[in-house]
Amino acid sequence: MKKTLALLFSLLLTALLACCGGQPSEPTPPEGAAQQPSGSTERRQLDTLRIAFVPSHDPQEILEATEPLKGMLQTELAAQGIDVGSFEIDVGETYEAVGERLRDGTADVGVGMPGGTYVRYDDGCDVILTATRDGLSKDYDDAKSWNDGMPTVPVDRQTVFYRALLIAGPSEAGMAAAEKVNAGKELTWAELDALNWSVMGTTSSAGYIYPSLWLDEHYGKGVADLRHTVQANSYSDAFARLAAGEVDALLTYADARREYADQWDAEFGREVTIWEETSVIGVTAGIYNDTVTVSKASAVMDERLIAALQEAFIRIGDTAEGQATVAFYGHKGYQRATASDYDNERAAQQLIQKLSAS
Repeated sequence: MKKTLALLFSLLLTALLACCGGQPSEPTPPEGAAQQPSGSTERRQLDTLRIAFVPSHDPQEILEATEPLKGMLQTELAAQGIDVGSFEIDVGETYEAVGERLRDGTADVGVGMPGGTYVRYDDGCDVILTATRDGLSKDYDDAKSWNDGMPTVPVDRQTVFYRALLIAGPSEAGMAAAEKVNAGKELTWAELDALNWSVMGTTSSAGYIYPSLWLDEHYGKGVADLRHTVQANSYSDAFARLAAGEVDALLTYADARREYADQWDAEFGREVTIWEETSVIGVTAGIYNDTVTVSKASAVMDERLIAALQEAFIRIGDTAEGQATVAFYGHKGYQRATASDYDNERAAQQLIQKLSAS
């Protein structure tokens, strides 16, 4: 009798479940258990990523130094789920050429672009990183304090800004300008205007924009007002001309003499050190560091790739091997950046446009 009742109860329960469409539920995972990600583990495949470097140094030197960067980026991006088949790295003919390529989407990433160039082309590219640099043993507002004949050396302190310097060379006119500054006297506009100058492109922060701001503050003039200027293709070209006496002065970044100290005698034929034969005759305000930018017109760029590139460059910049690939720029690492970091550069650009129009 008991067996019959149990069988009848089991049949009745099965019938009720079938009627209601009920099924035994899956067990609920315990709180804190790992969940299967939805879509986040999907790998992305890119055939090619195109990276353009600005030509502040010899293009062949840049290409040779950055060759290992391809493998580093490939590894770091793959670790974040993005597989890149190949990297095309090249050097633009000018700073502006890199900006144009980002604007029209023929380059996906720009590296080493100064803030001035970035804000000129920010309608076509977004800043994602800013470079950090070694701090320097000399960081003075006045020019004379830089001219003790001793090398400017890096210190154990990273900084996100640098200064531009107006540097006089060993020509007769250059030495005369340096002598006056080192005597504690200020150069007149006429004396500066009489010098032959090496300058960089109009979007170069250290080679044009910030020296223009300095000239405007002191004389109400800009680089565009100097009568005797020649645009250099690179800072190496500028220092070679300074050493040869082809120009009396140049515009450059604060640690440039340290980078070209060996070439000064070995390649440029000088018999006295660069620290003894050159003098600072003007010092600008701080300039926010170089950028890593991405093209708004790139066919492959999106938020996921941007985040992966930021992480990849930061990780690479944390290694000695990674730093070696961008040592020619003086970069020691990278930190995330936003467009507002470069608002001072935008103000500088407005002044340059005003000075050029006047």
